[in-house]
Amino acid sequence: MSTYCNATDAVKHIKSGDHIYIHSVAAAPQELIKAMVARANELENVTIYHLHTEGDASYTNEGYEKSFKTKAFFVGANIRKAVSEGRADYIPVFLSEVPLLFRKGIIKLDIAMIMVSPPDEHGFCTLGTSVDSSLAAVQTAKKIIVEINPNMPRTHGDGFIHTSKFAAMVAVDYPLYEFNPGEPTEIESKIGQNVATLVEDGATLQMGIGAIPNAVLLALTNHKDLGIHTEMFSDGIIPLVEKGILNGSKKRIHPGKIVSGFVMGTKKLYDFMHDNPLIAMLDIGYINDTAVIRRNPKVTAINSAIEVDLTGQVCADSIGTFHYSGVGGQMDFIRGASLSDGGKPILALPSMTAKGISRIVPFLKEGAGVVTTRAHVHYIVTENGVADLYGKSLKERALALVKIAAPQHQDYLLEQIKVRFH
Repeated sequence: MSTYCNATDAVKHIKSGDHIYIHSVAAAPQELIKAMVARANELENVTIYHLHTEGDASYTNEGYEKSFKTKAFFVGANIRKAVSEGRADYIPVFLSEVPLLFRKGIIKLDIAMIMVSPPDEHGFCTLGTSVDSSLAAVQTAKKIIVEINPNMPRTHGDGFIHTSKFAAMVAVDYPLYEFNPGEPTEIESKIGQNVATLVEDGATLQMGIGAIPNAVLLALTNHKDLGIHTEMFSDGIIPLVEKGILNGSKKRIHPGKIVSGFVMGTKKLYDFMHDNPLIAMLDIGYINDTAVIRRNPKVTAINSAIEVDLTGQVCADSIGTFHYSGVGGQMDFIRGASLSDGGKPILALPSMTAKGISRIVPFLKEGAGVVTTRAHVHYIVTENGVADLYGKSLKERALALVKIAAPQHQDYLLEQIKVRFH
């Protein structure tokens, strides 16, 4: 078993040329990251891999290009500028397949830097709020260096790891990153209500984090026997659990359990998760496997988009060539839901940007990434209604999309349909 040390000593395990994995989302180990960056002058060509992380990402700052090279599987706000300016890069990959990159040795990891909950009497810690691809990283990395944080909830599921596996342990005590989407706007509430009309009693839900998923959950208070099998969730599920609406009783796999890969929310959520056997935090390669997703009934996958063209192509990771987020698990769940008995894949977005630009467009912007193809799309939802594109021809789906576009853009879109489809 490793002994405790400070962060400065822990990151001495990092050598030039190493491949480093950083724990995901709210679990990104802030003290270890800062200590690693403090060694920038001693290090060269260290490659950093991670999903979306919150907090410090100063390893992507100007001046550190020779020391650190970041290759992210998902572009969060803290590295967006660095990716656009070429100091960091993006690896497009389905979230379900990120663990395979490590397990197959396509990406070989030297060190996993993670944050864990304190060890129990048997010496077992947990990966807490983020099991996702981090489990595969700790299983395949040559060394694991950890922050042990009493604020990290102890979670049930796949994320147990024994202290004997750690090369270095650092005791820290700071609050986890918190996210609160606040009250939904009028448009977000309308989108939530429109999505809620598609959700049937007994459905198994997948949704992301943010204002629109939160608005959907707020609109489900009259539903019954809902379940959760999702890559991530936030505070919005707690009232539905407390009211007995979200009980998982109709799920075929993990009945009664809330299944997720990672979470991000407020301290209330982290406290709710702590040592709660209701919640199973599992490997994302399993959660997002379409063969697993489809086994639950009425899987209703609710995802977001940046823009949708008139044929149903969905851009969800970039604004033109500007990388905004990532492929993530959207395709995993869009496909998994469509294969589920009674499943419904849903993409929800406002009809316009904050600047009044239509998000339903004749053509995607040059350089935009197609995350979900037009062959995979079923339901598109805006504040103006629901368009069911499944089984419809190109012209039929274009006309359906115009109906849920912003009224002030509908005439232009109809003109474009005439030009394209005669």
